[in-house]
Amino acid sequence: MEIKPTFGFLDYLIFIIFFVGLFIVAKLSTKNVSDNADDYYLNNRKLNLFFYVLTTVATWYGGILGAGEFSYKYGISSWTTQGLPYYVFAYLFAIFFAKKVRNASIYTIAEIVEKKYNRVISIIVAFILLIIVSPAPYIFMIGSLISFIFNINLYLSILISLFFSSLFLYKGGFKTNIWTDSYEFFFMFLGFIMIVLISYFTFGGYNFLAMKLPENHLKLTGGLPFTYLLVWFLIALWTFADPGFHQRASAAKNDKVAMWGIIISIFFWFLFDFLTTSTGLYARAVMPDITNPVLSYPIYAERVLEDGLKGIFYVAMFATILSTSNSFMFLSSTIVSRDIFEKIDYFRKFNVKTKALIALSLISIIVVIITFLIPSVIDIWYTIGTIFLPGVIFIIFSCYYENFLVDNKSAIVILIGSIVLSFTWYIIKDNYLPTIIEPMLVGLILPAVYVVKKLFSSL
Repeated sequence: MEIKPTFGFLDYLIFIIFFVGLFIVAKLSTKNVSDNADDYYLNNRKLNLFFYVLTTVATWYGGILGAGEFSYKYGISSWTTQGLPYYVFAYLFAIFFAKKVRNASIYTIAEIVEKKYNRVISIIVAFILLIIVSPAPYIFMIGSLISFIFNINLYLSILISLFFSSLFLYKGGFKTNIWTDSYEFFFMFLGFIMIVLISYFTFGGYNFLAMKLPENHLKLTGGLPFTYLLVWFLIALWTFADPGFHQRASAAKNDKVAMWGIIISIFFWFLFDFLTTSTGLYARAVMPDITNPVLSYPIYAERVLEDGLKGIFYVAMFATILSTSNSFMFLSSTIVSRDIFEKIDYFRKFNVKTKALIALSLISIIVVIITFLIPSVIDIWYTIGTIFLPGVIFIIFSCYYENFLVDNKSAIVILIGSIVLSFTWYIIKDNYLPTIIEPMLVGLILPAVYVVKKLFSSL
C-alpha cells in the first residue's frame, strides 16, 4: 500500500518558515568564527550545559526513517535494539569517559591514539572512524523524504540533501553545528508529540494496538533471534567510539558539563524513542499493508494529519535527520582535515576552513557511493557496525585506561584482524553457511583474547 503526499497551503507555509529559519540560524552562526582550530572545531571549548544537551540529543537521534522501518516491521523491539542499549552505554560513557575526554585536550579520537600508540595506528583508526560516522544513512533518509514529497529521482534527492546538510558548515564549523542542532531540537519534539497525541485520541491507546498489531510487535524481542538482538546491543558499543560524543565532551565548558550533559540527554532520548516507536506502532496498526516500511512515517502522516499539521510533522522528520546529517558531515570532515590532511604536506598550506571545504566535498562523494551500494537504512547501520566496531572500541578504551594498552604490533593485529574476521564471516554467513552466529561476535574474538590476556597478566 502506497500513498502519494498531498500538501495544502499551510503545509508549504510551514516548510518555508522552517527552512528560512534554518538558513538564518546557520548564516548567523558563521559570524566571528576564525581559522583558529579551537574556535572552528570546538567553539573555543565553552559549550554550556543547555546547548550541550540540545546538540547531543539532536545529533544522536537522526535515524528517523530507520526507526519507522524497524518499529513498523518488528514493533517495540525497535526500542530494545535502538534505544535501551544506547542508554546503558551512554551512561557508562558519561561516568567513565566524559571527564577523561574533556581533560585530554584533543580534537579527534585519532589524536589520543597517536599519543598512546603511533601515527600509523592513528591513521588506521581515523579511516575506521570515518566509515563509522558516515552520514550516508542520514543523507539517504533525507533523500528518500525529498523523493517521496516531490516525486523526483532518489539520487537527485540525495544530492539535494547533501547540499542542505553541508550548508554553512565550512564557514561556521562547530558553532554552526551547535546552533542548527539546537534550532532543530524543538521541531523534532513538537512534530512527534503532536502525531502521537492525535493517534491516541483518534484510535485509542494500548488496547487498540494490542488488538490490531501482530502478537510479536508488543514483545520486547519482536520475535527476532536472540543473537540478532545481542548484536544490536553490542553495536551500541558504538557510543565509546563515536566521535560525536568525544567532540562534545572535548568542547564542554568543564568536565562536569561533559558528564551531566550526557546523563540529562538520556532522558530526552527515552522520551523521543517512546514517541517514535509509538508512531511506528500506530502506523502498522492502522495501515498494515505499507510495502515500503522506510516511508511508514510519512505514509501514516498522509492518513491521519490535516493540512498544516502534516507540515509540522514533515518538518519534525526533516529536523531530526538534518541535525544528525549536519553533525556527521562535520565530524567526517574534521577527521579528514585533522587526522589525514594534517599528515600530508600538500594540504598543510591551506587554512582550516579551506581544508574543511575540501574534506566536505570528498565526504559527499563517499556518501553517494555508499547509498548506491547499500540502499537501506537498517542495512547501512548493521553492516558498518558489525564489521568495523569490534577492534577500534578496544583500542580507544585502552587509550583512556592504560592498563589495557598493548604494543603497537598487537594494536594493528586487533584493528585489522577484527575487520577481516567480521567481514569474512559476514560473507560466509550470507552466502555459504547460514548460521545464527553474527559477524560482530566473530570480530570480537581478537579483542576478547587480549582483554583476557591483560586481566590474567595483572593477577
